[in-house]
Amino acid sequence: MYIVTGGAGFIGSAFVWKLNEMGIHDIVVVDDLGTGDKWRNLVNRTYMDFVHKDMFLEMILHEDLPFDVDAIIHMGACSSTTERDANYLMENNYRYTMTLAHFCLEHDVRFINASSAATYGDGALGFDDDPAGIPALKPLNMYGYSKHLFDLWSLRTGAVDKLVSLKFFNVFGPNEYHKGDMKSVVCKAFSQIGDTGAMRLFASERDDYPDGGQKRDFIYVKDCVDVMWWLLNNPQVNGIYNLGTGSARTWNDLARAVFSAMDVPEDIQYIDMPETLRGKYQYFTEASMDRLRGAGCPVDFARLEDAVADYVGNYLATGDPYL
Repeated sequence: MYIVTGGAGFIGSAFVWKLNEMGIHDIVVVDDLGTGDKWRNLVNRTYMDFVHKDMFLEMILHEDLPFDVDAIIHMGACSSTTERDANYLMENNYRYTMTLAHFCLEHDVRFINASSAATYGDGALGFDDDPAGIPALKPLNMYGYSKHLFDLWSLRTGAVDKLVSLKFFNVFGPNEYHKGDMKSVVCKAFSQIGDTGAMRLFASERDDYPDGGQKRDFIYVKDCVDVMWWLLNNPQVNGIYNLGTGSARTWNDLARAVFSAMDVPEDIQYIDMPETLRGKYQYFTEASMDRLRGAGCPVDFARLEDAVADYVGNYLATGDPYL
């Protein structure tokens, strides 16, 4: 039995899709559906049961699970970078994760956890996932800090050698539609271009970056779940790893890929950076992927243009845009 927490969310539901694609249906989805549209991510999926995240935590704490567990893929968390309730993030992101990790370590259960590139803060110390440098990182928001705390705990206790924690970079793809303002720019651009024929990007405030020339490491969610599937099947590989492509691309590249996929003439408009972002905006992120490659991961990441074309053509532009 495979437990996928956050299994109705973006990456979690994509991994349920991957398990189904591999012929696996002995899955328990753990989540909090609330009143939003996350449930739509599950409509096309096959799984054994759904358990609310609070009930699942009680099951773990009392070791009262009605099924044997082979792996917990922990994608469940509050992922909002603007969440201000620090106590909530401490309990929901850090302590919940640590509780699941304890259970997996005690019962020899594979544990794959979602960390975040937000742990790197402003990027001044680079984006190298070498464990020696992780304690020096200083996240800029409470979400990143809650993820960083678990990575620090795993390093301090030695648990890092028996689990996987993945620092996801800029993930985009199907099943993110419920995320509101946290949706990827690809998803937002599709709607914006469809409505106006144009796409707006932030102008640059730095001489070393042209307008729209700011760079991010964009990675397709299908590539992410391929890496996670490989890790699930290679339990000898453990540690904290980046999960990006290792190749930063500009916002202009991303915009052009969306225009091309939509077969719409390119019209990129540059707008001033909002006051709230000035002096805090990241101009460059790029995952160092040497350690994951060195561990033997064979996944080839899609070119940005190919990934965007698949996302737009096979999902955003169709009547049923879900995996």
